Amino acid sequence: MDANQDQGAKELFQGQAQLYKLIHGRAITLSELVSALDIQPTKTTVNGQEEAYGLTAASTLLIKDKPYCLSPTVSVFVDPFFVAPFQSLSSWFKGTELTLWETVHGIKFWEFMNQNPAINQRFNEAMASDSEIMTSFVVKSECKQIFEGLGSLVDVGGGNVSFSRIISEAFPGIKCTVLDLPHAVANLPEADNLKYIAGDMLRFIPPANAFLFKILKKRREAIASNGERGKVIIIDIVINAEEEEHELTETKFLFDIVMSVNATGKERTESEWAKLFFDAVFSHYKITPIFGMKSLIEVYP
Repeated sequence: MDANQDQGAKELFQGQAQLYKLIHGRAITLSELVSALDIQPTKTTVNGQEEAYGLTAASTLLIKDKPYCLSPTVSVFVDPFFVAPFQSLSSWFKGTELTLWETVHGIKFWEFMNQNPAINQRFNEAMASDSEIMTSFVVKSECKQIFEGLGSLVDVGGGNVSFSRIISEAFPGIKCTVLDLPHAVANLPEADNLKYIAGDMLRFIPPANAFLFKILKKRREAIASNGERGKVIIIDIVINAEEEEHELTETKFLFDIVMSVNATGKERTESEWAKLFFDAVFSHYKITPIFGMKSLIEVYP
């Protein structure tokens, strides 16, 4: 990646972090904006020399029909069905439900999605738009060497498909398999090196050279059953408040709150990740910070 691409990627991911915290083209003057929006000139005032207004890094990510658009993600995050649990903390404290989501909706997060296909589709589109912006840079440039030489890869819980699709296109020699619940992989188009398996990741994970996501103990067993030395690949948040920018840490903590509201998960520091790996009897790991909020983590048996 050359210097211009590197700077562009940094700005793109910086905009992503700004956009999540705050949840076309050239700069435009106020008179041009008035004309473009067909506003009555008598209802505006332009005095002397005009300033021009352009889009911030965050707002460029809301433009539809652009390569990287996070409008679907923002739309879900501000929808009443998603916001309501955040407004019910008092009820949760007095109730017996494990999460705020269950307090409001009466069932667990993934059960709710399974019973509401339209909302589930919107949620999958949101997750796909979120991963599209990150995966393209990670797979095709910054961390390309991590995937080179792999013969097979299983994306566990990868129902929105973006990650595996981009990997299968960038590396035709890798046989990619997406394992997720039946409703998540139903009617998804396959390719020569991209297949789907409907199943429960807690019961079965097919063997492969590498695995994407988190159920570590099961994945270690799947790696061992393959008879070859493999690895788990995780792309997730690693909190590093001592070394990263304050705004970035704030955004990561906001996602930590989202995780605790919707499920029983959390975002982790490196030491918390390490404990998770070693408790699952992995031998060592490597963390590679990438643009934006996410890091790429390689975990070895």
